Amino acid sequence: MALAPEFAPRVRREEPMSRHTSWHAGGPAEVWFNPRDRADLASFLRSLPPGVPITWVGLGSNLLVRDGGLRGIVISMHGTLDGLQRLSETIVRAEAGVACARIARQCIKWGLGPAEFFAGIPGTLGGALAMNAGAFGGETWSHVRSVETIDRAGDMHLRASAEYQVSYRHVTAPVPEEWFIAAELSFERRPGAHAGEVRVLLERRKASQPIGEWSCGSVFTNPPGDHAARLIEAAGLKGFRLGDASVSDKHANFIINHGQASARDLESLITHVRDTVRQVHGVELRPEVRIVGEP
Repeated sequence: MALAPEFAPRVRREEPMSRHTSWHAGGPAEVWFNPRDRADLASFLRSLPPGVPITWVGLGSNLLVRDGGLRGIVISMHGTLDGLQRLSETIVRAEAGVACARIARQCIKWGLGPAEFFAGIPGTLGGALAMNAGAFGGETWSHVRSVETIDRAGDMHLRASAEYQVSYRHVTAPVPEEWFIAAELSFERRPGAHAGEVRVLLERRKASQPIGEWSCGSVFTNPPGDHAARLIEAAGLKGFRLGDASVSDKHANFIINHGQASARDLESLITHVRDTVRQVHGVELRPEVRIVGEP
């Protein structure tokens, strides 16, 4: 793929996605680009050939890239577009590359909440906006006032939250191919907020989830009125292993890469879990993880 001369030296070609996902698996990105700032991002988008596929990656915590890799462009938000500021007494502006855990910590310092749930989302705000990520009973879009987006032409837009259709772990945009670059978030004054609240939640998470192992977080969304983990465990799948991938012994809605699992192993195990839960319980589990790329 030919790129504009000013960007050609700055991209990485055939970049292994195993370096950029929390599962540590996946084939190469045809072209990998990490913009310096939003102006650089806009110029890069404008320079691309029409119709080239574009994939956006934050911390790679909710992503399975198949072993054949990703065609087109992968834009990494890691370490860029990570501004976080307080606009007023209760309004915060965060860019898409900000880690959700940082939002939680900073809001505590500012005496704002409820924001501590962001500490349980192992990704960036961009990914949290794209899927209405949540943890500990809180959800991202409950706090969104407006979002800033960028399109394929490099043009930027400001959109109210009401323009988006939002549900549990799902967000439908009013216009295709507009990507989140920032959001204004609304909270309440909580002068008594302190870091101990986040610490208690993270300790609870550590006690119930396989923190520190290679996983993507929760693999499946919870079906209405139930929990995916309960259904998977009741189907006898806790600890089930396929190659070097297994259903976690600690939390059945986590799948672990023990070191050598391929993306194919992980996807095959996801499929096996779905099929088994359907056969045992008659419930169709929906993956929360995004599965992309070529087999």
